[in-house]
Amino acid sequence: MIVDLLYSSGWAMVWKRNIPFVPPNASAPLQRMYCSYPPEIFQIISNPVSLFLMSRPIPIAKTPVKTVPPSRAKAGAGRKPGKPRRKAKSLRKPKWWLMVVEGLALMIAAVLATMFVLGYSASWLSGPGFFTSLLPFAIGVVILMLAAAALLLAWSRLRGWLHGRLDYLPAALAVVLAASTGWFVMHGGYTQVFTHFRTLVGGKQEAEKVTLAHQVYAAYRRHGIGGLQKMMVRADAFNPAIEDAAKAFDVDVNLLQGIAATESSFMPRDSFDGGKGLFQITAVPKAITREAADELDVEELQVNDPRHNAFVAAATFKHYLQEMNGDLFLGLLAYNIGPRNGGLRFIMQQYGATDFVTMQPYLQTLPRDYPIRVLSYALAFKLYQKDGKLLAYEEGDNAMRIQQMGIPGL
Repeated sequence: MIVDLLYSSGWAMVWKRNIPFVPPNASAPLQRMYCSYPPEIFQIISNPVSLFLMSRPIPIAKTPVKTVPPSRAKAGAGRKPGKPRRKAKSLRKPKWWLMVVEGLALMIAAVLATMFVLGYSASWLSGPGFFTSLLPFAIGVVILMLAAAALLLAWSRLRGWLHGRLDYLPAALAVVLAASTGWFVMHGGYTQVFTHFRTLVGGKQEAEKVTLAHQVYAAYRRHGIGGLQKMMVRADAFNPAIEDAAKAFDVDVNLLQGIAATESSFMPRDSFDGGKGLFQITAVPKAITREAADELDVEELQVNDPRHNAFVAAATFKHYLQEMNGDLFLGLLAYNIGPRNGGLRFIMQQYGATDFVTMQPYLQTLPRDYPIRVLSYALAFKLYQKDGKLLAYEEGDNAMRIQQMGIPGL
């Protein structure tokens, strides 16, 4: 049937749905057929021109279908609909502890290298001349700052390359660099450079301390190995008491041994000036005596007892060291002078002295040399305790080894 052919042919037609026209004498099946088609169909059939125009198909624009790559289709196949797609997490998580290790190692290497460069420059360019010393040193500091900036930039680029290979490579290289710098610092040749750096930063006080240190080294050299060795043997019987006293009052045990060596040569006795025992205890403030008795847990001290004597000496030395604000030379000098003539503080105020160097010219020979003698003996005990023997200062490189070891308390 033509109507069925037109309706099922797939041609695109547009019409308004009106009430269909049904002949009055049509049978029931025809009525159903007429009702199933719109009336415009019958108008088109009756009009040849419309039938001809209808025979030309009108193409319908098709919506392009997007193709999905197979890899993406597989990735999204298991995802439930309706949930937002999560962003892929980075495979490399930042490890903060590696960054901390790297930063600390670089800081240590930079500090040690800076100390070396400044110390070497201070030694090489030392002097009061403006054009020969001061100006070149200032230019060197500027060059050091520029070099530090350039090295930091180079490290940042190298770090990116290393981190691209392995996460821990930058930190490992920084630790190796710090360890190498530390090994160089521990090397004997660095001692003099570090001394120059301390003098540069410490100024007048450090220069005076270096001068006094060499007086101590010279006094140690004059003692002679034979005499010092005999004193080490005599000290063995008293070392336990001295060590307990040093521990009780938190003072250097070698300093207490040096005081005992200077006062009695480890031969306890009563002297004509009133000194008693191992440390030649004389007039001691009652507060100090009470403190020593409390540490020993006794009611009354027996200064002829080497142990009691050592505790009183340790308490007295700590008292004068605190009074002199931790200055070792002044603390030893105050210990030797004691409360006589108002004590060392009153004497310094009287003469306007501010440190041991400015105080020395106003003192007699014995008080002036007392700190040097104590420290030279303390140095001998330190050497003997560490190496089991005493070194001759003038032989080989012993002078550099002794200076590198340092004076107790300094």
